[in-house]
Amino acid sequence: MDIPDLRPEADGGVSGGDSSGDRAFRQEVRDWLAANLTGGFARARGLGGPGRNHEAFDVRLAWERHMAAAGWTCIGWPEAYGGRGASIREQVIFHEEYALADAPERVNHMGEQLLGPTLIALGTPHQRERFLPRVAAVEELWCQGYSEPGAGSDLAAIATRAERVGDHWVVNGQKVWTSHARDADWCFAIVRTEPGSQRRQGLSCLLIPMDQPGVRVRPLTQLTGTSEFNEVFFDDARTDADNVVGAPGDGWGVAMTTLGFERGVSMLGRQVAYERELRRLIGIARANGAADDPLIADRLTRAWIGVRTMRFTALRTMAGIRDGAPGSEASIGKIHWARWHRALGELAMDVLGPGSMVAQEAPYGLDRWQNLFLFSRADTVYAGTDEIQRDIIAERVLGLPKDRGPLPGHRSPRPDPA
Repeated sequence: MDIPDLRPEADGGVSGGDSSGDRAFRQEVRDWLAANLTGGFARARGLGGPGRNHEAFDVRLAWERHMAAAGWTCIGWPEAYGGRGASIREQVIFHEEYALADAPERVNHMGEQLLGPTLIALGTPHQRERFLPRVAAVEELWCQGYSEPGAGSDLAAIATRAERVGDHWVVNGQKVWTSHARDADWCFAIVRTEPGSQRRQGLSCLLIPMDQPGVRVRPLTQLTGTSEFNEVFFDDARTDADNVVGAPGDGWGVAMTTLGFERGVSMLGRQVAYERELRRLIGIARANGAADDPLIADRLTRAWIGVRTMRFTALRTMAGIRDGAPGSEASIGKIHWARWHRALGELAMDVLGPGSMVAQEAPYGLDRWQNLFLFSRADTVYAGTDEIQRDIIAERVLGLPKDRGPLPGHRSPRPDPA
Protein backbone atom coordinates (compact mmCIF):
# COMPACT_ATOMS: atom_id res chain seq x y z
CA MET A 1 0.00 0.00 0.00
CA ASP A 2 1.38 3.40 -0.99
CA ILE A 3 0.32 6.07 1.51
CA PRO A 4 0.63 9.77 0.62
CA ASP A 5 2.59 12.32 2.63
CA LEU A 6 1.19 12.86 6.12
CA ARG A 7 2.02 16.53 6.55
CA PRO A 8 -0.89 18.96 6.06
CA GLU A 9 1.05 20.95 3.44
CA ALA A 10 0.81 17.93 1.16
CA ASP A 11 -2.93 18.57 0.66
CA GLY A 12 -2.70 22.34 0.78
CA GLY A 13 -2.63 22.95 4.53
CA VAL A 14 -5.50 24.57 6.37
CA SER A 15 -8.64 24.91 4.27
CA GLY A 16 -6.83 24.10 1.04
CA GLY A 17 -3.84 26.45 1.11
CA ASP A 18 -1.49 27.92 3.71
CA SER A 19 -0.70 31.59 3.16
CA SER A 20 2.85 32.85 3.56
CA GLY A 21 1.92 33.93 7.10
CA ASP A 22 0.47 30.49 7.85
CA ARG A 23 3.63 28.82 6.56
CA ALA A 24 5.79 31.05 8.75
CA PHE A 25 3.65 30.27 11.79
CA ARG A 26 3.73 26.54 11.01
CA GLN A 27 7.52 26.67 10.82
CA GLU A 28 7.69 28.61 14.12
CA VAL A 29 5.61 25.95 15.88
CA ARG A 30 7.60 23.13 14.28
CA ASP A 31 10.95 24.66 15.22
CA TRP A 32 9.92 25.34 18.82
CA LEU A 33 8.69 21.80 19.34
CA ALA A 34 11.86 20.35 17.81
CA ALA A 35 14.06 22.52 20.03
CA ASN A 36 12.14 21.92 23.25
CA LEU A 37 10.78 18.39 23.11
CA THR A 38 14.20 17.10 24.10
CA GLY A 39 16.04 15.85 27.16
CA GLY A 40 13.71 14.71 29.93
CA PHE A 41 10.67 15.80 27.92
CA ALA A 42 11.62 13.56 25.00
CA ARG A 43 10.76 10.43 26.96
CA ALA A 44 7.14 11.60 27.09
CA ARG A 45 6.75 11.59 23.31
CA GLY A 46 3.62 9.75 22.29
CA LEU A 47 2.56 9.11 25.88
CA GLY A 48 -0.84 9.78 27.43
CA GLY A 49 -4.18 9.76 25.67
CA PRO A 50 -7.41 7.81 26.15
CA GLY A 51 -6.85 4.86 28.45
CA ARG A 52 -3.25 5.97 29.03
CA ASN A 53 -3.50 9.16 31.05
CA HIS A 54 -1.36 7.62 33.78
CA GLU A 55 1.67 7.49 31.49
CA ALA A 56 4.42 9.92 32.59
CA PHE A 57 1.80 12.25 34.07
CA ASP A 58 4.30 14.31 36.10
CA VAL A 59 6.56 14.76 33.08
CA ARG A 60 3.62 15.75 30.88
CA LEU A 61 2.48 18.27 33.51
CA ALA A 62 6.00 19.75 33.66
CA TRP A 63 6.09 19.85 29.86
CA GLU A 64 2.83 21.73 29.67
CA ARG A 65 4.03 24.25 32.24
CA HIS A 66 7.17 24.66 30.12
CA MET A 67 4.91 25.38 27.15
CA ALA A 68 2.99 27.92 29.23
CA ALA A 69 6.16 29.78 30.17
CA ALA A 70 6.96 30.10 26.46
CA GLY A 71 3.45 31.28 25.56
CA TRP A 72 2.26 28.10 23.83
CA THR A 73 -0.82 27.35 25.93
CA CYS A 74 -4.24 28.92 25.34
CA ILE A 75 -3.01 30.39 22.05
CA GLY A 76 -6.56 31.02 20.82
CA TRP A 77 -7.48 33.11 23.85
CA PRO A 78 -7.37 36.92 23.53
CA GLU A 79 -4.07 38.43 24.62
CA ALA A 80 -5.85 40.25 27.44
CA TYR A 81 -6.52 36.88 29.08
CA GLY A 82 -3.06 35.38 28.62
CA GLY A 83 -3.41 33.97 25.09
CA ARG A 84 -1.84 34.88 21.77
CA GLY A 85 -5.04 35.86 19.98
CA ALA A 86 -4.27 33.21 17.36
CA SER A 87 -6.67 32.91 14.44
CA ILE A 88 -8.66 29.75 13.82
CA ARG A 89 -6.19 28.85 11.04
CA GLU A 90 -3.23 29.29 13.38
CA GLN A 91 -4.90 27.22 16.08
CA VAL A 92 -5.49 24.41 13.58
CA ILE A 93 -1.86 24.61 12.47
CA PHE A 94 -0.66 24.43 16.09
CA HIS A 95 -2.71 21.33 16.88
CA GLU A 96 -1.62 19.64 13.65
CA GLU A 97 2.06 20.30 14.29
CA TYR A 98 1.76 19.26 17.92
CA ALA A 99 0.39 15.90 16.84
CA LEU A 100 2.94 15.52 14.06
CA ALA A 101 5.75 16.04 16.58
CA ASP A 102 4.35 13.10 18.58
CA ALA A 103 4.21 15.46 21.56
CA PRO A 104 2.65 14.07 24.75
CA GLU A 105 -1.07 14.20 25.39
CA ARG A 106 -2.11 17.45 27.03
CA VAL A 107 -3.13 17.40 30.71
CA ASN A 108 -4.96 20.75 30.71
CA HIS A 109 -7.58 20.16 28.01
CA MET A 110 -10.59 20.73 30.28
CA GLY A 111 -9.28 24.05 31.53
CA GLU A 112 -7.80 25.41 28.32
CA GLN A 113 -10.35 24.21 25.76
CA LEU A 114 -13.59 24.14 27.78
CA LEU A 115 -13.63 26.14 31.01
CA GLY A 116 -11.41 28.98 29.83
CA PRO A 117 -13.35 29.88 26.66
CA THR A 118 -16.61 29.59 28.61
CA LEU A 119 -15.41 32.11 31.21
CA ILE A 120 -14.12 34.41 28.48
CA ALA A 121 -17.59 34.32 26.89
CA LEU A 122 -19.83 34.27 29.97
CA GLY A 123 -17.78 34.77 33.14
CA THR A 124 -17.62 37.81 35.38
CA PRO A 125 -14.52 40.04 35.49
CA HIS A 126 -13.71 38.56 38.92
CA GLN A 127 -13.96 34.99 37.62
CA ARG A 128 -11.73 35.76 34.66
CA GLU A 129 -9.15 37.43 36.89
CA ARG A 130 -9.23 34.59 39.43
CA PHE A 131 -9.20 31.55 37.16
CA LEU A 132 -7.85 32.32 33.68
CA PRO A 133 -4.23 33.12 34.61
CA ARG A 134 -3.97 29.86 36.55
CA VAL A 135 -5.40 27.88 33.64
CA ALA A 136 -3.00 29.51 31.18
CA ALA A 137 -0.05 28.79 33.50
CA VAL A 138 -1.26 25.20 34.10
CA GLU A 139 -1.29 25.88 37.84
CA GLU A 140 -4.82 24.53 38.35
CA LEU A 141 -6.36 21.56 36.54
CA TRP A 142 -10.09 21.12 35.90
CA CYS A 143 -12.64 18.35 35.41
CA GLN A 144 -16.19 18.49 34.05
CA GLY A 145 -19.15 17.47 36.24
CA TYR A 146 -21.97 16.76 33.79
CA SER A 147 -23.02 13.09 33.58
CA GLU A 148 -24.87 11.41 36.44
CA PRO A 149 -25.83 7.77 37.14
CA GLY A 150 -29.51 8.43 36.41
CA ALA A 151 -28.99 10.80 33.51
CA GLY A 152 -26.01 9.81 31.35
CA SER A 153 -26.02 11.95 28.21
CA ASP A 154 -29.42 13.39 29.16
CA LEU A 155 -28.03 16.52 30.77
CA ALA A 156 -31.51 17.92 31.42
CA ALA A 157 -32.24 15.01 33.80
CA ILE A 158 -29.53 15.75 36.35
CA ALA A 159 -30.43 15.61 40.04
CA THR A 160 -27.32 16.95 41.82
CA ARG A 161 -28.56 19.98 43.71
CA ALA A 162 -27.09 23.12 45.25
CA GLU A 163 -28.64 25.43 47.83
CA ARG A 164 -27.59 29.00 48.52
CA VAL A 165 -26.64 29.30 52.19
CA GLY A 166 -25.25 32.69 53.10
CA ASP A 167 -22.12 33.37 51.08
CA HIS A 168 -21.86 29.83 49.72
CA TRP A 169 -23.54 27.22 47.59
CA VAL A 170 -23.88 23.86 49.34
CA VAL A 171 -23.78 20.98 46.85
CA ASN A 172 -25.12 17.43 47.25
CA GLY A 173 -25.28 14.67 44.64
CA GLN A 174 -23.18 12.45 42.43
CA LYS A 175 -21.43 12.78 39.07
CA VAL A 176 -20.04 9.91 37.03
CA TRP A 177 -17.65 9.36 34.11
CA THR A 178 -15.76 12.43 35.34
CA SER A 179 -12.53 12.33 33.36
CA HIS A 180 -9.32 12.95 35.34
CA ALA A 181 -11.17 13.98 38.50
CA ARG A 182 -8.37 12.55 40.66
CA ASP A 183 -5.90 15.05 39.19
CA ALA A 184 -8.24 18.05 39.13
CA ASP A 185 -8.12 21.03 41.48
CA TRP A 186 -11.55 22.33 40.39
CA CYS A 187 -14.73 21.03 38.78
CA PHE A 188 -17.17 22.98 36.63
CA ALA A 189 -20.49 21.27 37.26
CA ILE A 190 -24.10 21.61 36.18
CA VAL A 191 -26.37 21.35 39.21
CA ARG A 192 -30.03 22.02 40.02
CA THR A 193 -30.38 25.22 42.05
CA GLU A 194 -34.17 25.76 41.89
CA PRO A 195 -36.11 23.22 44.00
CA GLY A 196 -38.89 21.52 42.07
CA SER A 197 -37.55 22.56 38.67
CA GLN A 198 -37.51 20.05 35.82
CA ARG A 199 -35.54 19.39 32.68
CA ARG A 200 -33.64 22.42 31.38
CA GLN A 201 -35.11 24.88 33.86
CA GLY A 202 -33.47 25.67 37.18
CA LEU A 203 -29.94 24.52 36.31
CA SER A 204 -26.77 26.45 37.15
CA CYS A 205 -23.07 26.07 36.38
CA LEU A 206 -20.95 26.13 39.54
CA LEU A 207 -17.17 26.17 39.94
CA ILE A 208 -16.41 23.80 42.82
CA PRO A 209 -13.01 23.26 44.53
CA MET A 210 -12.14 19.56 44.67
CA ASP A 211 -9.80 19.68 47.69
CA GLN A 212 -12.36 19.84 50.51
CA PRO A 213 -13.98 17.35 52.92
CA GLY A 214 -17.30 17.40 51.05
CA VAL A 215 -15.85 16.02 47.80
CA ARG A 216 -14.98 12.35 47.36
CA VAL A 217 -13.57 10.84 44.16
CA ARG A 218 -13.85 7.12 43.46
CA PRO A 219 -11.92 5.84 40.40
CA LEU A 220 -13.75 3.54 37.99
CA THR A 221 -11.62 0.70 36.69
CA GLN A 222 -12.07 0.43 32.92
CA LEU A 223 -11.58 -2.46 30.51
CA THR A 224 -8.02 -1.21 30.06
CA GLY A 225 -7.32 -1.59 33.78
CA THR A 226 -6.81 2.17 34.10
CA SER A 227 -9.07 4.76 35.71
CA GLU A 228 -9.40 7.97 33.71
CA PHE A 229 -13.12 7.94 34.53
CA ASN A 230 -14.31 8.54 38.07
CA GLU A 231 -17.35 8.93 40.25
CA VAL A 232 -17.52 12.18 42.23
CA PHE A 233 -19.67 12.46 45.36
CA PHE A 234 -20.68 15.84 46.76
CA ASP A 235 -21.75 15.72 50.41
CA ASP A 236 -22.39 19.25 51.63
CA ALA A 237 -19.53 20.45 49.44
CA ARG A 238 -19.20 24.21 49.40
CA THR A 239 -18.20 26.89 46.94
CA ASP A 240 -18.32 30.67 47.13
CA ALA A 241 -21.58 32.30 46.09
CA ASP A 242 -19.92 34.16 43.23
CA ASN A 243 -18.60 30.93 41.68
CA VAL A 244 -21.66 30.58 39.44
CA VAL A 245 -21.11 31.10 35.72
CA GLY A 246 -23.91 33.20 34.25
CA ALA A 247 -26.99 33.87 36.34
CA PRO A 248 -28.43 31.15 38.59
CA GLY A 249 -30.87 29.18 36.45
CA ASP A 250 -28.94 29.80 33.21
CA GLY A 251 -26.95 26.57 33.46
CA TRP A 252 -28.42 24.97 30.34
CA GLY A 253 -27.21 27.80 28.12
CA VAL A 254 -23.80 27.80 29.80
CA ALA A 255 -23.50 24.04 29.29
CA MET A 256 -24.38 24.34 25.60
CA THR A 257 -21.69 27.01 25.20
CA THR A 258 -19.11 24.75 26.82
CA LEU A 259 -20.12 21.74 24.71
CA GLY A 260 -19.71 23.87 21.59
CA PHE A 261 -16.09 24.58 22.53
CA GLU A 262 -15.56 20.84 23.08
CA ARG A 263 -15.90 20.28 19.33
CA GLY A 264 -13.33 23.00 18.52
CA VAL A 265 -10.04 23.21 16.67
CA SER A 266 -8.26 20.54 18.71
CA MET A 267 -10.19 18.01 16.57
CA LEU A 268 -7.67 18.63 13.77
CA GLY A 269 -4.87 17.52 16.07
CA ARG A 270 -6.86 14.44 16.99
CA GLN A 271 -7.25 13.62 13.30
CA VAL A 272 -3.49 13.81 12.75
CA ALA A 273 -2.92 11.56 15.77
CA TYR A 274 -5.41 9.05 14.34
CA GLU A 275 -3.61 9.17 11.02
CA ARG A 276 -0.33 8.37 12.77
CA GLU A 277 -1.99 5.38 14.46
CA LEU A 278 -3.19 4.13 11.09
CA ARG A 279 0.28 4.52 9.58
CA ARG A 280 1.80 2.46 12.39
CA LEU A 281 -0.82 -0.23 11.87
CA ILE A 282 -0.18 -0.29 8.11
CA GLY A 283 3.53 -0.77 8.87
CA ILE A 284 2.74 -3.75 11.07
CA ALA A 285 0.42 -5.22 8.43
CA ARG A 286 3.18 -4.99 5.83
CA ALA A 287 5.75 -6.52 8.19
CA ASN A 288 3.67 -9.51 9.33
CA GLY A 289 2.04 -10.18 5.96
CA ALA A 290 -1.49 -9.22 7.02
CA ALA A 291 -1.59 -6.62 4.23
CA ASP A 292 -1.37 -9.47 1.69
CA ASP A 293 -4.86 -10.54 2.71
CA PRO A 294 -7.23 -8.76 0.27
CA LEU A 295 -9.86 -8.25 2.96
CA ILE A 296 -7.39 -6.69 5.39
CA ALA A 297 -5.92 -4.55 2.59
CA ASP A 298 -9.43 -3.35 1.69
CA ARG A 299 -10.17 -2.41 5.31
CA LEU A 300 -6.87 -0.54 5.65
CA THR A 301 -7.64 1.37 2.46
CA ARG A 302 -11.13 2.24 3.70
CA ALA A 303 -9.63 3.37 7.00
CA TRP A 304 -7.26 5.68 5.10
CA ILE A 305 -10.16 7.15 3.11
CA GLY A 306 -12.11 7.57 6.35
CA VAL A 307 -9.39 9.47 8.19
CA ARG A 308 -8.85 11.81 5.25
CA THR A 309 -12.59 12.43 5.01
CA MET A 310 -12.52 13.14 8.73
CA ARG A 311 -9.94 15.85 8.15
CA PHE A 312 -11.90 17.61 5.44
CA THR A 313 -15.14 17.36 7.44
CA ALA A 314 -13.39 18.97 10.41
CA LEU A 315 -11.98 21.75 8.18
CA ARG A 316 -15.44 22.48 6.79
CA THR A 317 -16.78 22.66 10.35
CA MET A 318 -14.01 25.07 11.35
CA ALA A 319 -14.82 27.23 8.33
CA GLY A 320 -18.30 27.80 9.76
CA ILE A 321 -17.13 28.52 13.30
CA ARG A 322 -19.07 31.17 15.21
CA ASP A 323 -18.08 33.01 18.38
CA GLY A 324 -15.07 30.76 18.88
CA ALA A 325 -17.06 27.51 18.79
CA PRO A 326 -18.53 25.41 15.98
CA GLY A 327 -22.27 24.99 15.68
CA SER A 328 -24.43 21.91 16.02
CA GLU A 329 -23.02 20.52 12.77
CA ALA A 330 -19.92 19.57 14.78
CA SER A 331 -21.94 16.56 15.98
CA ILE A 332 -21.36 15.06 12.53
CA GLY A 333 -17.65 15.03 13.21
CA LYS A 334 -18.14 13.44 16.64
CA ILE A 335 -20.04 10.51 15.14
CA HIS A 336 -17.46 10.19 12.36
CA TRP A 337 -14.33 10.06 14.50
CA ALA A 338 -15.90 7.90 17.22
CA ARG A 339 -17.05 5.18 14.84
CA TRP A 340 -13.87 5.36 12.76
CA HIS A 341 -11.62 5.02 15.79
CA ARG A 342 -13.60 2.13 17.24
CA ALA A 343 -13.34 0.35 13.88
CA LEU A 344 -9.57 0.97 13.85
CA GLY A 345 -9.26 -0.85 17.18
CA GLU A 346 -11.12 -3.84 15.72
CA LEU A 347 -8.95 -3.73 12.59
CA ALA A 348 -5.79 -3.68 14.71
CA MET A 349 -6.80 -6.91 16.43
CA ASP A 350 -7.32 -8.60 13.07
CA VAL A 351 -3.99 -7.32 11.72
CA LEU A 352 -2.16 -8.64 14.79
CA GLY A 353 -3.94 -11.99 14.70
CA PRO A 354 -4.51 -14.45 17.57
CA GLY A 355 -1.59 -13.02 19.55
CA SER A 356 -3.56 -9.85 20.10
CA MET A 357 -5.76 -11.74 22.56
CA VAL A 358 -2.87 -12.47 24.93
CA ALA A 359 -1.87 -9.98 27.64
CA GLN A 360 1.72 -8.83 27.32
CA GLU A 361 2.54 -9.41 30.99
CA ALA A 362 0.84 -10.54 34.17
CA PRO A 363 -1.64 -9.78 35.46
CA TYR A 364 -3.06 -7.48 32.80
CA GLY A 365 -0.37 -5.71 30.83
CA LEU A 366 -1.71 -4.32 27.55
CA ASP A 367 0.19 -3.09 24.53
CA ARG A 368 -0.76 0.00 22.52
CA TRP A 369 -3.15 -1.89 20.21
CA GLN A 370 -4.92 -3.86 22.90
CA ASN A 371 -5.44 -0.63 24.82
CA LEU A 372 -6.79 1.03 21.65
CA PHE A 373 -9.23 -1.81 21.01
CA LEU A 374 -10.61 -1.84 24.56
CA PHE A 375 -10.78 1.90 25.26
CA SER A 376 -12.20 2.81 21.86
CA ARG A 377 -15.35 0.89 22.79
CA ALA A 378 -16.18 4.03 24.80
CA ASP A 379 -15.60 6.45 21.91
CA THR A 380 -19.22 6.30 20.78
CA VAL A 381 -20.43 6.93 24.35
CA TYR A 382 -18.34 9.65 26.01
CA ALA A 383 -18.56 13.33 24.97
CA GLY A 384 -22.15 12.61 23.89
CA THR A 385 -23.45 9.24 22.72
CA ASP A 386 -24.01 8.56 19.04
CA GLU A 387 -27.76 8.47 19.68
CA ILE A 388 -27.71 11.95 21.22
CA GLN A 389 -25.52 13.29 18.40
CA ARG A 390 -28.00 11.97 15.82
CA ASP A 391 -30.84 13.76 17.63
CA ILE A 392 -28.83 17.01 17.56
CA ILE A 393 -28.13 16.66 13.84
CA ALA A 394 -31.76 15.84 13.07
CA GLU A 395 -33.27 18.68 15.06
CA ARG A 396 -30.68 21.47 14.97
CA VAL A 397 -28.96 20.91 11.63
CA LEU A 398 -31.67 19.34 9.44
CA GLY A 399 -34.57 21.13 11.15
CA LEU A 400 -36.62 17.99 11.71
CA PRO A 401 -39.39 18.15 14.34
CA LYS A 402 -38.52 17.22 17.90
CA ASP A 403 -39.79 13.82 18.99
CA ARG A 404 -41.70 14.38 22.24
CA GLY A 405 -43.18 10.96 22.70
CA PRO A 406 -42.00 7.37 22.97
CA LEU A 407 -40.90 5.60 19.84
CA PRO A 408 -42.99 2.60 18.79
CA GLY A 409 -42.00 -0.38 20.88
CA HIS A 410 -40.13 1.75 23.44
CA ARG A 411 -41.35 2.29 26.99
CA SER A 412 -39.77 5.69 27.64
CA PRO A 413 -39.24 8.89 25.65
CA ARG A 414 -35.88 9.77 24.19
CA PRO A 415 -33.93 12.33 26.26
CA ASP A 416 -33.31 15.92 25.27
CA PRO A 417 -30.00 16.06 23.42
CA ALA A 418 -27.25 17.67 25.44
